[in-house]
Amino acid sequence: MAKTKELSVEDKLRAIYDLQLIDSKVDEIKYTRGELPLEIEDMEDEIEGLITRKQKLEDKIQEQKDEIAKRKNIKEEAAKLIKKYTEQQKNVRNNREFEALSKEIEYQELEIQLADKKIDKANEEIEKLTGMIKGYKTTDEGGKEVKVKGITEIIKERKENLEHKKTELEGLMKETEKQEEALKAKAEELRKIIEPHLLRAYDRLRKNFKNGLAVVSIERGASGGSYFTIPVQQQLEIRQRNRIVIDEHSGRILVDGELAREEKEKIEDLLKDL
Repeated sequence: MAKTKELSVEDKLRAIYDLQLIDSKVDEIKYTRGELPLEIEDMEDEIEGLITRKQKLEDKIQEQKDEIAKRKNIKEEAAKLIKKYTEQQKNVRNNREFEALSKEIEYQELEIQLADKKIDKANEEIEKLTGMIKGYKTTDEGGKEVKVKGITEIIKERKENLEHKKTELEGLMKETEKQEEALKAKAEELRKIIEPHLLRAYDRLRKNFKNGLAVVSIERGASGGSYFTIPVQQQLEIRQRNRIVIDEHSGRILVDGELAREEKEKIEDLLKDL
């Protein structure tokens, strides 16, 4: 494996600052999209939850339909038994046999009554669950009829809103897609030549700061980002570019103002060609 070319300290500083400028530009592009990506993600999660809820309601409806079918079978069996016992009563030899068959008939009649109640209850549950899926009408406190949306209509509306948001995001991404991809490609080139330990420190600092600034320049004797004054002797060391200096207050990597201006101009020229 070919060894990475050893860079001078100044070249390392330029490379890491260029990476910072490019990453900050990508951050800026993403910022223009605002909260849209998160909104879309939340909407997709909500729709998925609604679809799952609808499926559960449909499963409950099927359970009630199975219950109705079961109770109808019980009614049919009971009706057959009643007919059978009624025929048998015509051929009984004594009152005791007649009474025993009468009790069986009475029991089967009770089974039919119970089945009818279960069927009615299941039908009521189906009506309620169907209303939750398809919507239903009710009256408000003033007696006015109002339509309550069902989960199917809510899902449809959420999907329409989601498509609108996606179209909006796609429009924003299309405007900056070419530039963003070119910037990311350039950032990858820079990451390949930066020493791993320096890159790890840079990535860690990027995550630690909300503004993503891991490398800052000295402006008017102060560190960008923290704005603490840098001692004159340390400013001189930074301008000499002989070693990588860390801001003792923020932990950020420091570069001198002149180097920063040169690299900003270079990156701005790069952006003009994108």
